[in-house]
Amino acid sequence: MWIKVDKMELTTTTIKKHKSFTTIHTPNNKRGEKKFYKSFIYGGKRMWITLSLTFFLVLSEMKAQESFLAQQLNYPRVLDAFKQKDASLEEEFLSKSLSWPPKEIYIRAFKSEQELELWVREGSEFSLFKTYDICKNSGTLGPKEKQGDKQVPEGFYRLDRFNPQSNFWLSLGIDYPNKVDLERTTAADPGGDIFIHGNCVTIGCLPMTDEKIKEIYLLAVLARNAGQDDIFVHIFPYKFTLLNNAIFSNIYPKHASFWKDLEAIYLYFEDKKQIPNIQVNKNRYILP
Repeated sequence: MWIKVDKMELTTTTIKKHKSFTTIHTPNNKRGEKKFYKSFIYGGKRMWITLSLTFFLVLSEMKAQESFLAQQLNYPRVLDAFKQKDASLEEEFLSKSLSWPPKEIYIRAFKSEQELELWVREGSEFSLFKTYDICKNSGTLGPKEKQGDKQVPEGFYRLDRFNPQSNFWLSLGIDYPNKVDLERTTAADPGGDIFIHGNCVTIGCLPMTDEKIKEIYLLAVLARNAGQDDIFVHIFPYKFTLLNNAIFSNIYPKHASFWKDLEAIYLYFEDKKQIPNIQVNKNRYILP
């Protein structure tokens, strides 16, 4: 006896049976497959997002560093300094076997000698690039203590401002007062707004001629552009030679103990040509 079976029905039934015995399509495996698929897709997305964010942050940081010089060059005085000094400074650096442009600089000043030194880091040590004359003096030896005393600070500072539109041509701000200054003073107002600037005038700053501030300002911009966030400025009353110690400690006995702390940092740098990690203990600077 023959049973007539429709071809369409046979085909459908066969396919259904085939599907029901295919392990990859069982309900449990379907859930596992979806879980794996989601894990693969979403895990990949998370990794892609993480890598993208990391790349974006690194790129943004690089652009921020690279753009500091470009930002400064938008100001006519900085552009003028760059056009006048860039080539000659590079030539001077190369003649002294110093890498150009500078990646890290250090400034130290001496009030009695009226000198400002600009050092450049090469490897693990600093090398003296140039000594600039401070063209005017203000006050006497000894630290600044209050607003209006016309004193140039003494101690260890950082550059905290670049002013390309200064009333004194170009200026670099010093972060006076620091913690030690605030501990030492008894005045309600210890003063502030201490700069290395041009125009050769001062009531407590470190003034330069306009030609010299162009060089110093440009070198500081280049160092900041290379990624140096902390540009240190150390200001001493004088160079701590035996003769100077004998002379000035006799003239200014009240500053002798304070100057001893400054001398220790001065001698450390003279010996190692490295900036020490200076610590503060209330109103004193100390070496670790």
